[in-house]
Amino acid sequence: MENRTTSGWSCWRHSSYLIGASSTFLSTVFTFPIYKTIFRQQLHTSTVQVAVKQLKREGMKQLFRGLAPPLMAKTVQGTLLFGTQGSLQNLLLGVNTPGALTPALSGCLSGAIEAVLLVPFERMQNILQDGRNTARFPSAASVVQEFWTYNTNQNFSCGIYRGFSIILVRNALGSAIFLSCKEPIRDLLSLQGLPSWAPSLGSGSFIGAFTSLVLYPLSVLVANMQAEVGKDLPSVREVAKTVWKNCGGRVSLLYRGASLIIVRSCVTWGVTNSIHDTLSRQHSPK
Repeated sequence: MENRTTSGWSCWRHSSYLIGASSTFLSTVFTFPIYKTIFRQQLHTSTVQVAVKQLKREGMKQLFRGLAPPLMAKTVQGTLLFGTQGSLQNLLLGVNTPGALTPALSGCLSGAIEAVLLVPFERMQNILQDGRNTARFPSAASVVQEFWTYNTNQNFSCGIYRGFSIILVRNALGSAIFLSCKEPIRDLLSLQGLPSWAPSLGSGSFIGAFTSLVLYPLSVLVANMQAEVGKDLPSVREVAKTVWKNCGGRVSLLYRGASLIIVRSCVTWGVTNSIHDTLSRQHSPK
């Protein structure tokens, strides 16, 4: 019996890694055009219509330019988020961490790990998505080569890890909110007669949209910091001042692109959470 239970737990654990990776892989491909439109809004403080027209002028050939870095990054993110959650929670429970704090703390730790691993991917993605960089960086390989051959005197804040501190805060908070709220909201939505996957879909969609909106200003700051390449780039404070100035000191302009964030996050996190919870029920040890 003990061997069967151990085997079942091992199967469930490995399935969690697999479903986290595969679900985020598919959702990233599906929502990439939406994300690219949002990025152009963040970078140029433009409307949806202007951003879409800009992408149309560049053509379908360029629409999925920059997909490879987020595809790899999101796949790793999904694996880390769901795969490491159980390990981190068990570790925290082992040191008598209060049960209510366990999901939040494990989320912060998971988000910190994500930041360390994924900042280079986000940096490459933002460089490639900015149309001004097309001639200088025709592919992801050209971006890698640029940073690989950087002079040893190059400032860390201008290199591949530019924006790390902001991404660390954003990812840690986002993961903490998601892992803390997804199960309570799922339970609230678990009404009689609904399919088993529906509450998880609703929970993931709601929390994904909520966290994206709350943390959206940080994403705007990251996009503007990471799109530029060169030496002696402006500091976080200087970039923040420039972004605020470009928005005319208006929060409404700072949140341009936020409407599409809701659509993208609902699809991405709703589907990911639903598939993960379904797999967990099917493969959980008896």
